Amino acid sequence: MNTAICRIDPENFSDEELNTAGDILQKGELVAFPTETVYGLGGNALDPRASAKIYQAKGRPSDNPLIVHISEMEDLCRLAAFVPEKAKRLADAFWPGPLTMIFRKKDIVPEATTGGLSTVAVRMPSHPIARALIRRSGIYIAAPSANSSGRPSPTKAEHVLEDLQGKIPMVIDGGGVGIGLESTIVDMTEGSPSILRPGYITKEMIEREIGEVQIDPALLAMKENVVARAPGMKYRHYAPKGQMTIVEGDTERVIAAINDMVREKQALGCCVAVIATEETRECYQCSLVRSVGSRKTEGSIAAGLYDILREMDHLGAEFIFAESFREDRLGQAIMNRMLKAAAYRLIQV
Repeated sequence: MNTAICRIDPENFSDEELNTAGDILQKGELVAFPTETVYGLGGNALDPRASAKIYQAKGRPSDNPLIVHISEMEDLCRLAAFVPEKAKRLADAFWPGPLTMIFRKKDIVPEATTGGLSTVAVRMPSHPIARALIRRSGIYIAAPSANSSGRPSPTKAEHVLEDLQGKIPMVIDGGGVGIGLESTIVDMTEGSPSILRPGYITKEMIEREIGEVQIDPALLAMKENVVARAPGMKYRHYAPKGQMTIVEGDTERVIAAINDMVREKQALGCCVAVIATEETRECYQCSLVRSVGSRKTEGSIAAGLYDILREMDHLGAEFIFAESFREDRLGQAIMNRMLKAAAYRLIQV
């Protein structure tokens, strides 16, 4: 299959530029497109065959639910059997934006899209291309991240092509995304809402709107035998090919510990890389040190994380040692992704 690339300026485009992409989606085929979080791999959410194509292109386990993207608030009532008042308040506060909510689904939503569950995950993206594509296609778009399953999510069109070129008909290149981490996911099906995946919309932000919310225990460790209620809960994700270890503690001790492990692996002839920050990158005795961003600039670490993880593969890194980033405003979301990428290899020093 030839994968067409459609370059669109997100700040200056017409809906007509999306005609071909919209036609592809209407025919039950797939299109990768930018959102404000990461690039998504889109197909018709109400067409089980399109959902099956998404799973096939990604190599994604079929019990891992897809998120349905909508463009208008009234679309939610067509998909969800019941929308609690708290969900309406969160939608008023954060939609369009990087928040996904889970509801009991209506029969119109096939289980091929929901991973066999009786619930549906829904969000309304804020990226102008994403919203225009939903309107132009005339469908609800099921869209996980546009990468091979388990790989770092794509924040640029070239990342999508690395994984999916020749597997899907089209990629819309809208440049780099803004946030760089997937949406926050909140389960609204129980009496007390719970966060199933942290993201740009933090627990504190949510609680200001609706009061106390819970953190799902599955966020604390990777569990292979649980039912995946939301994308990213069950399987290893975001991972580079090399073995990644996170080192956490006092800065000086972290630097010393990483330098010791780098020397040990280099002595064995291994290719080693370090993921650091602008503030510490000069402190490491390693030829392959990459800065993920600055601790002084909010959002820069989140925005640069997946790009750095993909670069580790380009460098051929067999072992990767990374600093911890819990102190960032998005620390919970960043560490959620990093711990999964590292298969929960975390050293405290």
